[in-house]
Amino acid sequence: MGSGSRALVCKSASLVSLIFAPSLCTTSATPQLRFKSSTSRLYRMAATEASSSSSSFTAGDGTTINPPSSSAANANERTPPSSASSAIDFLSLCHRLKTTKRAGWVKRDVKDPESVADHMYRMGLMALIASDIPGLDRDKCIKIAIVHDIAEAIVGDITPSDGISKEEKSRREREALDHMCKLLGGGSRAQEIGELWLEYEENSSPEAKIVKDLDKVEMILQALEYENEQGKDLDEFFQSTAGKFQTELGKAWALEIASRRRKEG
Repeated sequence: MGSGSRALVCKSASLVSLIFAPSLCTTSATPQLRFKSSTSRLYRMAATEASSSSSSFTAGDGTTINPPSSSAANANERTPPSSASSAIDFLSLCHRLKTTKRAGWVKRDVKDPESVADHMYRMGLMALIASDIPGLDRDKCIKIAIVHDIAEAIVGDITPSDGISKEEKSRREREALDHMCKLLGGGSRAQEIGELWLEYEENSSPEAKIVKDLDKVEMILQALEYENEQGKDLDEFFQSTAGKFQTELGKAWALEIASRRRKEG
């Protein structure tokens, strides 16, 4: 990772909590921003302080992302990271999505369980092949599916059985996403990722609602496959999603999976 990118990635949790806003990834040059000037100034001050902070950030797998030296921070102020450097740093961090196993399957002793990236990939395919719905942006659904669990590259796959509240899980993921957006170098792409993630998190659009349902559909389809392949009883996953689908698409696909399960059982 380049020193300029590390200077953007590392800052203390207290600073992160100060700068969260409806859009998680901000740049003062982006015209779409809706921050008040005082918030923008606070963000710039926080980013400057973070570049020389002694705090480090601990990923879900225990890896510590150390802050850069003061000389590296000063160099970053003079020379912003190149887009290629930022992109490769970001993609290298996202590699963890390919190696982080989905915690629900691990805790139920599923052999060779899927990764977070496996889960998001099939959700992307689901959004791609779904029937057209008037007023729904299919491309946006695919994008949300691709990024909805992206913060797990840092925090890991947190589940209720870990003893962490939903609110704390969300806080950790927002902080992680903020780090990832800065690692990407800010700008329009980082801002888009942040906005898509937040839209999903807050279930605030028709596209988010569809992808929320696809998340559950993918899980129960995977549960059915593990039941058939490994002889597992994973009924709790079906019970946990019953009656919680928000869209007609989600309800129809869940019903089809349940019907197949009954026939195969």
